Amino acid sequence: MSETPAAKRRGLAATGEQRPLSLGDNAVARAVGRLPARVHVKLLIAFVGTAVLVMAVGLLGLRVLGQSNDRAERLGALQKRAFSYGKLQSDAYHVRLLLAENVDEPFSRVWPGGSPISRGASAVALEGAVLNALARIRPATRPDRLGFVPPAEDERILRQIRRKSARLSLLMRHISTSERGSGSAESALRHRAELFAVDINRLTAVLADATTAKADDLIAENASASAGSRNLVIGVATGALVLALLLGLVLSWSVVGPIQRIDARLETIAAGDFSGHVDVANRDELGALAANVNRMNDELDRLYDELETASRHKSEFLASMSHELRTPLNAIIGFSQVLRERMFGDLNEKQEEYLDDILVSAYHLLSLINDVLDLSKVEAGQIELEIAPFSLRDTLESGVVMVRERAGDEGVRVELSADQSIDPVEGDERRIRQVVFNLLANAVKFTPEGGAVDVSASRLNGEVRVSVSDTGPGVALGDRERIFEEFQQTDVGLALAEGTGLGLALSKRLVELHGGRIWVESELGHGSTFVFTLPAGST
Repeated sequence: MSETPAAKRRGLAATGEQRPLSLGDNAVARAVGRLPARVHVKLLIAFVGTAVLVMAVGLLGLRVLGQSNDRAERLGALQKRAFSYGKLQSDAYHVRLLLAENVDEPFSRVWPGGSPISRGASAVALEGAVLNALARIRPATRPDRLGFVPPAEDERILRQIRRKSARLSLLMRHISTSERGSGSAESALRHRAELFAVDINRLTAVLADATTAKADDLIAENASASAGSRNLVIGVATGALVLALLLGLVLSWSVVGPIQRIDARLETIAAGDFSGHVDVANRDELGALAANVNRMNDELDRLYDELETASRHKSEFLASMSHELRTPLNAIIGFSQVLRERMFGDLNEKQEEYLDDILVSAYHLLSLINDVLDLSKVEAGQIELEIAPFSLRDTLESGVVMVRERAGDEGVRVELSADQSIDPVEGDERRIRQVVFNLLANAVKFTPEGGAVDVSASRLNGEVRVSVSDTGPGVALGDRERIFEEFQQTDVGLALAEGTGLGLALSKRLVELHGGRIWVESELGHGSTFVFTLPAGST
């Protein structure tokens, strides 16, 4: 028995594959979807969140860069101080060397480049050189000569250097103005001067060494801070990127997941399954869309039930009426044939013409009633196919014989090309013969005089394919699906005023009941080829 439309819909839905869960079917995405905000607000929040993360990374980079610039400025200042203090230390050390030399030795050892002179002249020159060096040291401790304002701790040492330099200058002037010859007194004064020179040299060394150490520490700190800052920026940027991706993914999941579920539900609705609902908990446009889909599903389910009921009643009515109409119609045909055979007397020419018209119209009406009856039975599920192996080649030959006489009268050649390898075929032979006859009758009807109709059959991929080709006007692209519907014909068919538009629709139903397919391949002005397939029997 054929399935009802409702059963077909349930079966189609039952055989459909279950779509696997997507990334959107997770608790986080569902929680985001349940937030009471519209989709564009959620997208705006995601955009702002991503922008904030980018700004945070940028601000961190600016802060790290500022710290690096600050360290560079500090390092430059320290290096400038170290250079000035180093120069000051060099002058102080020079004074110490001058005072540490024995004046009894040649002056050339104390002042390189000088010419050997007398002992007294050497002492005078030495004292003058010390005074000149001291005259350079004191101004060199002032901020205007240093080129910077020294810090408080350095300023205390610089003041000590200025005081000791001033006292050493007074002492050296006293030595230079005193009379020569008092060896012990002069030696004491020189020893005292050497102690001042040692203190001044020590103080300048403290300044230079401390500043150099600070510069070295700052260089090491800058290297360590640069590596740490680089790692910090990389870590924060990576974290921001991960957070932005997670934010985007969660938001996209909260949108894509419901869309996928709605799409899956729409696919099942399109397949004819109205038994379920789509589950979307979003409190936004997608939630409203899902609710509308569910309402549409329920409404379509109700309408389909009503349509199926109406279609079943229609089919039952047509089947009943067709059966009731055939009885009087058969009587009309029978009595007309009796009169045509002159069993009750002769007929004049006009009476014969009228009887011929009655018979033609009656046969046409009988054909229409038979088609309506068969189609109604198919739709109502009342046709039982008698499946058995049969010879498709014999069925095709029988169909060709049935239309060959009419084709010959209209100047159309009909040829069959099929070998024995197509047999046997599993199916209802009577119904397949009906399909073949419908296709051949249409081909002959639409083929102009001098044209040809070619019938072929072949076995391919476990099925038998039958083709009926003609050299008629062809079928437009927009009509190739429509002509297989009830009471639908092409413009050419309507112009011929023949047929009811039920033959192809009935043929399609009968082929599909056998598990086959039927379609048309055509091009306007170049004929048509109608093809149907049947499951092949075992050879």
